[in-house]
Amino acid sequence: MSYKILLPQEIMKEGREYLESRGYELINGSGMEEQDIIRDIPDCDGIIVRLSKMTDAVFTAAKNLKVVARHGAGYDTVDLESAKRHGVVVLNAPVANSMSVAELAMFYMLYCSRNFKRVENYMLEDYYYAKLKTPKVELDGKTLGIIGVGNIGSRVAKKALHGFNMKVIAYDPYKTQADMPEGVELTSDFDHIFEASDFVTLHCPATPETMDFVGKRQFSLMKKNAYFINTARGKVVDEPALYEALSDHLIAGAGVDVLKEEPFNSKNPIFALDNIVIGPHIGAATKEATDRASLHSAIGIDEVLSGKKPSWPVPGFEGEE
Repeated sequence: MSYKILLPQEIMKEGREYLESRGYELINGSGMEEQDIIRDIPDCDGIIVRLSKMTDAVFTAAKNLKVVARHGAGYDTVDLESAKRHGVVVLNAPVANSMSVAELAMFYMLYCSRNFKRVENYMLEDYYYAKLKTPKVELDGKTLGIIGVGNIGSRVAKKALHGFNMKVIAYDPYKTQADMPEGVELTSDFDHIFEASDFVTLHCPATPETMDFVGKRQFSLMKKNAYFINTARGKVVDEPALYEALSDHLIAGAGVDVLKEEPFNSKNPIFALDNIVIGPHIGAATKEATDRASLHSAIGIDEVLSGKKPSWPVPGFEGEE
């Protein structure tokens, strides 16, 4: 009997073909909400999740489940403690989207540096105000502070150093200077990142330790002409503090791909500000990243179910096979 793999959402053909060619039976889910998955999962051995949440109720219903593959780098939508209690291995795809997210981080820096949201708002109403009187700066020679120097943060550092001639400083308590890309200065002083940088960009996961760890104090340390970039997770930023920093012009602006509430609440006052650009979590939404995430998820599923050590286990699941 072949293993059954539940797909609450469709995956790209690269991943589908990889699993089908190895004899797996792919079960197209009836929906992506918790109750849909609970209904579909009892006989399944594995699941590839994109936007769906893997809650304790889901794990309890998943009597045969052996492996969860997160279709992307983040895994905060998976109840890891419940997975461990139920003996389920959790994987992610940490390198699949790193190029796409790194490119998007640079996009937000460029967008902010040219004050483009305000330019766009005014250019039809007052062409010369948009052209000449909205502040604009170059990235060249500016200091970039990176928080989290993993797959994505490292790529951002290299693009900033070699593509834009920026000075790059970084904070990552889990890395040493030897782990840094050449030219990046690692600091153990979290405050220094905010005090010294013209742009601060976040590339860390949402964990209990990082929830709201960038807030009022950090924004108060930033230069008034500095910009804040977040393509990681909305949960790591104190959103009311960010709104206050922007509305009071304590910082020049922000580019964020994520907010705490997704899909977005249109009544969130942050959308009324003209010194922030917001994207609907599109960092990993390129064709290339999606194709890679589907393939890497499929590879991980096959590795676990064929008794191999997985290439991309979520931290805490490295010893599982």
